Amino acid sequence: MAEINSVTTLTQDGDVAVITLNSPPVNALSAKVREGLDEGFRQAIASDAKAIVLICEGRTFIAGADITEFGGAMTGPSLFDVQATMENSPKPVIAAIHGTALGGGLEVALCAHYRVAVPSARLGLPEVNLGLLPGAGGTQRLPRIVGVQKALEMVTSGQHVPAKQAAAMGLVDELVEEGKLREGAVAFANKAVAEKKPLVKVRENDARLAEAKGHPEIFADFRKANARKFRGFLAPEYNIRCIEAAVSQPFEEGLKTERKLFGELMSGPQSAAQRYYFFAERQAQKIPDVPDDTPTRPIKSVGIIGAGTMGGGIAMNFANVGIPVTIVEVKQDALDRGLATIRKNYERTASRGGITAEQVEQRTGLITGSLDMDSAFKDVDLVIEAVFERMDIKKDIFTNLDRICKPGAILATNTSGLNIDEIASVTKRPQDVIGLHFFSPANVMKLLEIVRADHTAKDVIATSMKLAKQIGKVAVLVGVTPGFVGNRILGQRQREAQKLVLEGAMPWDVDRVLYDFGFPMGPFAMSDLAGLDIGWVKEKSNGETIRDVLCEMDRRGQKTGAGYYDYDENRNAIPSPVTEKIIHDFIVKSGANPRKISDEEILERCLYPMINEGAKILEEGKAIRASDIDVVWVNGYGWPVYRGGPMHYGEQVGLDKVAAKMKDFQAKMGDQFKPSALLEKLVAEGKKFSDIKA
Repeated sequence: MAEINSVTTLTQDGDVAVITLNSPPVNALSAKVREGLDEGFRQAIASDAKAIVLICEGRTFIAGADITEFGGAMTGPSLFDVQATMENSPKPVIAAIHGTALGGGLEVALCAHYRVAVPSARLGLPEVNLGLLPGAGGTQRLPRIVGVQKALEMVTSGQHVPAKQAAAMGLVDELVEEGKLREGAVAFANKAVAEKKPLVKVRENDARLAEAKGHPEIFADFRKANARKFRGFLAPEYNIRCIEAAVSQPFEEGLKTERKLFGELMSGPQSAAQRYYFFAERQAQKIPDVPDDTPTRPIKSVGIIGAGTMGGGIAMNFANVGIPVTIVEVKQDALDRGLATIRKNYERTASRGGITAEQVEQRTGLITGSLDMDSAFKDVDLVIEAVFERMDIKKDIFTNLDRICKPGAILATNTSGLNIDEIASVTKRPQDVIGLHFFSPANVMKLLEIVRADHTAKDVIATSMKLAKQIGKVAVLVGVTPGFVGNRILGQRQREAQKLVLEGAMPWDVDRVLYDFGFPMGPFAMSDLAGLDIGWVKEKSNGETIRDVLCEMDRRGQKTGAGYYDYDENRNAIPSPVTEKIIHDFIVKSGANPRKISDEEILERCLYPMINEGAKILEEGKAIRASDIDVVWVNGYGWPVYRGGPMHYGEQVGLDKVAAKMKDFQAKMGDQFKPSALLEKLVAEGKKFSDIKA
């Protein structure tokens, strides 16, 4: 055995040279890996071996580029050097794939003459999720092997294709038995030599491109079909252009197009934001005073109080991963209604092919109902309260839970903003109390705000973070403050949206600006979708707000055909002259004159106070790091990931510009715009939120 370098070895198995890569954790294409591969292939080519196998140790094949090198100076052999050495080898090169071959890993495999894989392997080009495109020939080689349509789907979605499907597409030449990848790859290599198989260069195979030549409608139709999904993102469009280049240009010219477009994305703000978010989501899992080896409590059964929309959605998360759930309600009809809704939700998913009919029965079978809290919860490991947002109700519930639940059970509240310390104060075990703030619909939304109270035990936090991952949530640990992180910041945007309307902007103006920024919808369209009468009490309404007047007119949103907007039979929103008159009357009544408000002011008024509030939250220690706030907003509130989150966006704009504009607004409109002490400190020191160490 020859050691090429610290991560690469070269051995010979009969007539087959085997290059083995071992660079934990995922064999990423670092400078050291590229160096080892380049030299390993050169030595294997110079040896008396008749074929070469590339295989990886650990849990995966090459899982992609080393993202930490992005944007920095490249050292050692380039990935293009390694690919050229492989592709031009006079001996057949076989890539042996297990785990994942993603991004640069698949681009390396595409330069082998053949690919074998175990059935559990997955292959893909997920660069689009980082705001990028495959920059090492992936967009040029992939359509030559799987066809244009499938290549378009893969590069714009970043999907990981299972090995069996990859084999059917021609991306993998042979599947080999699990656990016997090396033997299978060597056997394939020997067969390739014995049968004198050709040295297949994917780059020379233009046959799969022929069907798309002279048919630009293939690309036009693909763009149209995915317009909504791709809205605002540059990377999907750039990926499509690269596949177009593969069809219309010679291979080398296509490579130049790919590299040019890759460079534009790499140096642009969208990819910077998406790469920032990639690390932010992972960083959010690290709690400075809760080490990774903190013991966790076993969660084998869960109790939920409340069978409404939220309680039912929360229950589904646990049933989906095989954890039995008991839902407790006060009345049988409410319980029956809630359980029926859960079944309908599962059946709807099954009708769309998301799960099987058997899985519907398995999951609904794990969810049982009860009207007796004492018997239902005496042995559960975790209880989540999901009832109406009233402190007196929640304190009464936690008093009972303290009496009923076994020692060591975690007592959680799904409150969206009430004081959890106050809730915990009615128990004799405040160390077991935590906030688990799910977002609606709870079975769909990815975010879980985990709220740490003053006395919450570290093992309760560790258990909650681990459990969140188990049920497919993105968890962020936050502190007790009104509205926690997400809703507290949202309050700033909502306040300014309402004030802008009372100064002369129309709801559709505000919504349009925020939609164009990248949000799925603006605040007024969202209110119409949710229902304007949520939290509105008819008997107490006295026409003090625009919402009051609309609700009194039975304009309660989409469900009544009118709210801030009018709606046609397909629920398409139409700016409403009725709403416009109501707003005009309010402005006149206030003694003000409506004014023309620019899109720039709308955006700054809505977003800059959010950034400032995030700075206050950091200052108060209610979020661990600025990037955690961004994770909350991307996953829970539709902030476009290609803008990174409010705190990252503030840095892109320039914190000095944000602070200056806030001072300008403060002078004109009041102290609600006063820049936070932290924001002013960072500006004075020339620092960013990302400079603050957790």
